Amino acid sequence: MKSKPKPMGSTAELRAFQRVMMGALVRPLGSADEDAAGFIKPNSRLTALERLEIYHRMYWFRLIDSVTDDSPGLASLLGEAKFDRLVRAYLGKYPSRSFTLRNLCSRLPQFIREEPRWTAPRTALARDVARFEWAQTVAYDGEERPLLSPAEIAGVPPSRLRLALQPCLSLLALDFPVDDFVMAVKKRNTLRGEASNAREAGGRAGRRVKRVTPPRRGRVYLAVYRLAGRLHYLRLEPGGFRILEAIRAGRPLARAIAAGGRVRPAQVEEWFATWMKFGWFCRTPL
Repeated sequence: MKSKPKPMGSTAELRAFQRVMMGALVRPLGSADEDAAGFIKPNSRLTALERLEIYHRMYWFRLIDSVTDDSPGLASLLGEAKFDRLVRAYLGKYPSRSFTLRNLCSRLPQFIREEPRWTAPRTALARDVARFEWAQTVAYDGEERPLLSPAEIAGVPPSRLRLALQPCLSLLALDFPVDDFVMAVKKRNTLRGEASNAREAGGRAGRRVKRVTPPRRGRVYLAVYRLAGRLHYLRLEPGGFRILEAIRAGRPLARAIAAGGRVRPAQVEEWFATWMKFGWFCRTPL
């Protein structure tokens, strides 16, 4: 029988114990920590390892649920079993390193590119879906800086004027029209929830909710942003996308407009009026 552990005599010992406990909780799901008996006391019903496993599984299932909540389009595209394998592999390589679950999917598009076997044969589509869904997270609660007013812009020549884009605005060049697909999946999931609630209440379930068909390849340019506290996305013309990319890269306005290619001045004026209305331009940080 193991002797009773000695009381901790310093904050350094407490810190070391916390690291051991954290390591035991975040180890890959399904792996056992046989050293648990050294720092967890068994009871009449559970061994030390079984008690630790309760918290270990709670931690992992919370992470998996969070990725699933933030990735409905990707889950629908891959199917439940394949998506589950992808998530476990992803969290194994890129475990949570943040105090908030908000950042959990930030490296998911990168992981899909690095390890395509988890999403084959739809890796390119899966990565576009993951990029769009992460952009939605960024838009939903990303930083929003003070808006740039027309008066502030008017006083500087275009050759010297440098604009800044809101940090919560994402610009995406995608090979698939995943915006329509993800929105259709969310609508489908809402209808499923309503049908399930109707059945539980004893009502009629109605028509069966159809599966959302994955999109065919087709180049699209998207802006994903927040306006008045709500999530929005907008398809962009290629020229408009190139202008915004150049602005984000720090080019002066005149050079950014030139990066748009052969576009009519009236079209550029219309784009800027729309972008200003949506609050995309902000003051540069001090």
